[in-house]
Amino acid sequence: MKLNLAVIFGGMSVEHEISVISALQAIASLDLNRYAVTPIYLTKKNTFYVGEDIGKIEAYKDIPALLRKSQEVLPAKVGGKAAILRHPAKTFGKNLLGTFDAVFPIVHGTNAEDGTLQGFLRLLGVPFVGCDVGASAIGMDKYAMKTLCKDCGIPVLDCVCVAAARYNEDQEGLLRGIMQKFEFPMIVKPVNLGSSVGISKAKDEASLQAALDLALRFATRALVEPCVRNLREINCAVLGDISSARASVCEEPLNADEILSFENKYMRQGKGGKTGGAAGRGQKAGMASLSRKIPADITDAQREQIQSLAVRAFQAIDGNGVARIDFLMDGATGEIWLNEINTIPGSLSFYLWEPTGLPYGKLLDEMIRLAFKRHREQEDLMFSFDSNVLANASFGGTKKK
Repeated sequence: MKLNLAVIFGGMSVEHEISVISALQAIASLDLNRYAVTPIYLTKKNTFYVGEDIGKIEAYKDIPALLRKSQEVLPAKVGGKAAILRHPAKTFGKNLLGTFDAVFPIVHGTNAEDGTLQGFLRLLGVPFVGCDVGASAIGMDKYAMKTLCKDCGIPVLDCVCVAAARYNEDQEGLLRGIMQKFEFPMIVKPVNLGSSVGISKAKDEASLQAALDLALRFATRALVEPCVRNLREINCAVLGDISSARASVCEEPLNADEILSFENKYMRQGKGGKTGGAAGRGQKAGMASLSRKIPADITDAQREQIQSLAVRAFQAIDGNGVARIDFLMDGATGEIWLNEINTIPGSLSFYLWEPTGLPYGKLLDEMIRLAFKRHREQEDLMFSFDSNVLANASFGGTKKK
């Protein structure tokens, strides 16, 4: 009997389009002998749609036309099962369009990857793939992630967290404090975005102000960090959960600019970019198209250190499924710092697992298995207990007539 699997993608995020590519790429690699797949598209206005063309990448060239021939739905809990209901409901006729046994959220960025969608799925009581609410929120919030990792002895760069409200009140004072703490150049980034959106390098006071202005257009807080000299970026994926996790091979993205920008990641097809796996089935390659070295040209000791730190960080946030952990390395000294944790990485980082002998389809199977494992463990927990508190509850006073 096939598992009814809903794959949710899209969302109100600056990484919306990348989510579409990642999700449809994954769907193309799922074993359809094992799974009955329902693609569910979440629009930029956070409305859900299903339909015959929702799972076709070419249909997203004209999203308004796609939505006109698709059906808006509402995920809900019906008879103890997660279901999708027609919306708006018909007065007469069938409104229950289907039920599902598990959800595979393949979303990126705020309002989706940050625990928002995961919390909704917890309310539905349905097993879902990937990190839970807390891990998703910590992974998205770079300042919270840095604080947790630092407490666990994982090296991270020092930073200043700038709140938009304080910046607007005392811009001059905040800029002066940052310049007293760090030398130029500095890196400025929104605290909770991915895909390098809103990130820039500040080389003097004017560019620092411009960088903060940009970052705070995308988030209510921004991070300012010292710039790593002789920068090399090394990434490593982790698969598992808090009980058992293992690291993938390491990769080194080949930057076209000083910062690996959104355009570098998704809009260019550089030499050396991997286009195998699901991309060979006619879907766009997503993150797999980025020009990169796999495995990264680093020493065995550096590889082992990065893989160990990646697993420690993944388990420190109570990760589940697959996450990609990105590191910064000084190419001259070899010093390494954890940069960020991507709890739902682009293309699910399948290209980092294929060299280990784990094909994309088997990677997806393992992620789904881990979702059910966590769900069984949570069902054993106690979330309520009987009491008679409400039987004697009173706010006092007299009843008004």
